[in-house]
Amino acid sequence: MKIALLEPLNIPGNLLEEMAAPLKARGHEFTRYDTKAASPEELIRRAHDMDIVMIANTPFPEDVVKACPKLQYINVAFTGVDHVAMAECRRRGIQVSNAANYSNQSVAELTVGMAVSLLRRMPACDEAVRNGGTGALLLGREICGRTVGIIGTGRIGLRVARLMLAFGAHVIAFDPVPSEEGRALGIEYVALPALLSRSDIVTLHAPACEATRKMLGAREFALMKPSALFINCARGALVDAQALCDALNSGRIAGAAVDVFDMEPPLPEGEPLLHARNIILTPHIAYATEESMLRRARIAFDSLTAWLDGNPQNLC
Repeated sequence: MKIALLEPLNIPGNLLEEMAAPLKARGHEFTRYDTKAASPEELIRRAHDMDIVMIANTPFPEDVVKACPKLQYINVAFTGVDHVAMAECRRRGIQVSNAANYSNQSVAELTVGMAVSLLRRMPACDEAVRNGGTGALLLGREICGRTVGIIGTGRIGLRVARLMLAFGAHVIAFDPVPSEEGRALGIEYVALPALLSRSDIVTLHAPACEATRKMLGAREFALMKPSALFINCARGALVDAQALCDALNSGRIAGAAVDVFDMEPPLPEGEPLLHARNIILTPHIAYATEESMLRRARIAFDSLTAWLDGNPQNLC
């Protein structure tokens, strides 16, 4: 079969070649691209004659799928597949797999890092040092003893819970289907309004779907404490960005840290969060560590081999 890796996986080239070698040994043709396609037309040129394509977070919309008549399988080296035209894939019988769980630890660690950065006012501390100031007015706060509210207790949410518990926080959570593992950890499950009103730190780890779109807006931010912090390392579509911006600029909540947006960075000047007070912004890098990139590649190639063997795994 003709297989193409359409974008880099951010691992050393020698490791990538090691993972691809068994495919070539079995007679498959494997092509890799070390840059993202510069345009939809370039993406089509790379993919149109392939039986299998591998992507990460490069959008693979309906017109690209339709331009690939031989395509049988899309191997997505990413957790979400909302950037793939799933309806068209199902209509064509094209199977799609993801690389779920590769970034659980990396996302959880950045979430905790963001909480610490907000509580200890690290951006302001950095600015003070660079401008010849002192820490006299930069009194911080601790995670220990605070209530952390986790929205969504899948694998990442539970990993965040474990880390926050290790800091000495009290963890509460909202999830339509409470986790028995979460309960065993000591997590208290509550309704969403109760979580928002009780939490000192609210962190979002829900999946993106129609039911969760803009699940946090002006009404929800109004329920939070004025001293509360909000963290989003999940999906930008879950939050009304303008409502979050308004809550920050009005002092309705004390601070926020956001890694995900309605679109991939670079962000346009009109993005509301670029103009919000007391916010830390990162360019969708929660998943991106050396360790997670290697896990992702291994999951992707394992899924590809399983599909070729007639035992597909991680199907979406």
